Order: sequence, then structure tokens, then C-alpha cells
Amino acid sequence: MKIAIISDIHENFHNLILALEEIERQNCKHILCLGDLMNAGIAKVLSCSTIPVFTIWGNNDGEKVEITKVAHYQNSNLSVSLNTYDFLEIDNRKIFISHYDDLAIPMAASQLYDAVFFGHTHVSSLQKENETWIVNPGEISAHKTGIASLAIYDTDTNDVKILELENSKTLKTELVTDFFKKNKEVLQLRSEKAFNM
Repeated sequence: MKIAIISDIHENFHNLILALEEIERQNCKHILCLGDLMNAGIAKVLSCSTIPVFTIWGNNDGEKVEITKVAHYQNSNLSVSLNTYDFLEIDNRKIFISHYDDLAIPMAASQLYDAVFFGHTHVSSLQKENETWIVNPGEISAHKTGIASLAIYDTDTNDVKILELENSKTLKTELVTDFFKKNKEVLQLRSEKAFNM
């Protein structure tokens, strides 16, 4: 069975739709989402997937109540965990998923799992420690690396591959980059003041 792993969508509807289309082409039977949807609109798109989606929370999921409501819609194909991590068994494979690498790495070292998947860093990585895969599928949003990617885990062969999406878009345009460069000092000062309140 093939399982798709996605992470760090960050409100990029365009790339999410591309990912869902690619996941169908890959004949996946489940989708695991490692958090950072950011809003309920993304959850609504996931709930319409023809393939069941299970998601955990990331550090940028601010609309948790609304996202959870979407998961409870009639005919929704989205399920939501209560945590930023979860323990799964799919097709006789033990899987640990986490939004955070600092949870994933020690779980992989335990050698209790066939695969450990994490997100948060937005950078795709694929390695195997003894018999355990340690994988970051990268980001759907493409705003940090400029690459939208996902992972496909085959439970039959216990193999993982990273796929980069063609025709992806980044929301980090030249206009946005220039604005933040121009206003860097003001924005940093305002962040520090808000933190000290």
C-alpha cells in the first residue's frame, strides 16, 4: 500500500491541489499530514480528498476549532489528531509522525518503528537508521525552499521516495521579499515590543 506524507501547507491552495492530484496518480490509499495547514480553508480542501487524510497539529495551526469542525462534516475525508505527534499502525507497519524533528529523531533511535515522519523545517530529507526510515517530506508551501514536495511510503516494500511537484507556486513573491527587506528593522522592533508586553 502507498501512503502519501505531506507537511507545511501554509495556506498554499494551489500547491495543495497539485499535491492531491499527484497523490491520486501515485495510487496512494492514505494521506498523512504533518501539520501547519494554518486555516480551515485548507482543511476544507483536505476534507474533499478522495483519499482519507489524517493530520496532526503544527505550530502554525491557529484555527484548531474550525479545522476540527471541518473534520466532523458529513462525508469529510479528514481526521484530526489531538497532538503534534501520533503513533500509527498501517498495513502492519509501525509509523511515528510528528510535526517536530526533536520528537522524531529520538523515536527513530528507539528502532520501534518502520518509519518516522516529521515536518516543521520545510527541508526534505530521506535517511535510514538501521531498519527505520527518518523522513521529512519537505514543504507543500514552497515558501522557504522554493520547492513543493511530498513523500510516498510503500508499506509493501518499506521504501520511501520524495517527489517534487511540477508547476508549483510560491507565495513569497518579489513584492513580499522587497517589503520585508525594506521594513526589516521596523518589523523586528515591533516583534520585540510585542514579545516584551
